[in-house]
Amino acid sequence: MKYLDEFRDPALARRLLDEIEQTVTRPWAIMEVCGGQTHSIIRHGIDQLLPDGVEFIHGPGCPVCVTPLEMIDQALEIAARPEVIFCSFGDMLRVPGSQHDLFQIRARGGDVRIVYSPLDAVRLAEANPQRQVVFFAVGFETTAPPNAMAVVLAHRLGLTNFSILVSHVLVPPAMTAILDSPVSRVQGFLAAGHVCTVMGTEEYDPIVARYEVPIVVTGFEPLDILDGVRRVVHLLETGESRLENAYARAVTPQGNRTAQAVLSDVFEVCDRSWRGIGIIPQSGYRLSDRYRDFDAGLRFGVAGLTVMESPLCRAGEVLQGLIKPHQCEAFGTTCTPRNPLGATMVSSEGACAAYYQFRRITPPSEVGSRG
Repeated sequence: MKYLDEFRDPALARRLLDEIEQTVTRPWAIMEVCGGQTHSIIRHGIDQLLPDGVEFIHGPGCPVCVTPLEMIDQALEIAARPEVIFCSFGDMLRVPGSQHDLFQIRARGGDVRIVYSPLDAVRLAEANPQRQVVFFAVGFETTAPPNAMAVVLAHRLGLTNFSILVSHVLVPPAMTAILDSPVSRVQGFLAAGHVCTVMGTEEYDPIVARYEVPIVVTGFEPLDILDGVRRVVHLLETGESRLENAYARAVTPQGNRTAQAVLSDVFEVCDRSWRGIGIIPQSGYRLSDRYRDFDAGLRFGVAGLTVMESPLCRAGEVLQGLIKPHQCEAFGTTCTPRNPLGATMVSSEGACAAYYQFRRITPPSEVGSRG
C-alpha cells in the first residue's frame, strides 16, 4: 500500500505541475511512445492539466495497433483451419482484418482460445498431439522474452505441433523513423519503462546523439508521467540533449541480460511492416534459423499474404502523431469500439479507444451541424 500511496499524492502532483508551469517559456511537443502511457494521460486528464503549449503527441506505442493488416489476415486464415487450435491474448480477438476478426472466426466454429501465457499454448500442444497449436506472438520487446521461452520449451520437448505467428516490433527504430519524417513535430520523448526493463537504456543513446532530442524513460502512473514531462521540459528549456532514467526502480542501463540472451537465440532482427505506417527497416523480430520450423506463417503457407488498408481509417496518421484521434472523420461515428475500422479503436492501449472512453469530444462529422 505504501508503494501505491506514493503515486496517489495530490500534493506532489501539484508541485510537479507548478514546476512545469514555472519552467515553460515556449511551446513544446513531447511524444509518449507507450500506449499504456497514452491511456494514463487521457484517463487522468494529464494533458489538460499541463500549461498551454505543452502538447502530447501520441506515438505508435500500442503493439496490437501496429500489427499489420496482412498479419491479422494470416492469423484469421490459420485460425479457420479445422486442425488448428489458435491461441491469443484477448486483446487481439476484436482487431479487424480486411473482412472479419478472430471473434467471428470462433463464432463460425474455429477453435480460437484466449490464453494468459504462451506457455499455456505449449501445454495445449502437449495435451493435443493430433492438433496443430498456434500462438499469436504480438508485442514490443516487453512480451518477446516469454514468447521466445515458449519456443525454446517446445523445442526441448520435441513438439512438432506447436508454432508461433510472429509480429514483434521494436521501439527504437520506430522513434528513428518518426524523427526522420519531414513532418515530425516531436521535440522530446517519454520512453516506455517496461520496454527498458528488458532492453535497458543504452540503445537510446545513439538516438539522443544523432537527433539531439531529450529522452526520459518513465513509468505509467500519473505521477511518473508528470515527473517525466517535468524532466523533458527542463531539458528542452535548457537546450540539453540527454537521456534520463526516471524509472530507476525498474530500469537499469544494461537491462535484463538473461532475457536479451534468449531473444538473440530465438529471434533475429528484420524489417517489419507497421499497420498504417509501412515498413520500418530493422524494426522487428523473426525466428532465427535454429527455430524456423516453429514459424506458423511458413508452416501454413500464409507468409506472403498481402492486403490493402481501409481508406476510411486514419489510424496510421494517429500512430505517427500527425493527428489526434478525434480529428479523424470516422471517429465516434462509423468507427466505434463495437464497429472499429482499425485496431486503435479496440485495443486496450489504442489512442482512439482512450479518447472514445475517457474524453468527451464531438465527432468531426457533427461539428457545425449543431446550432
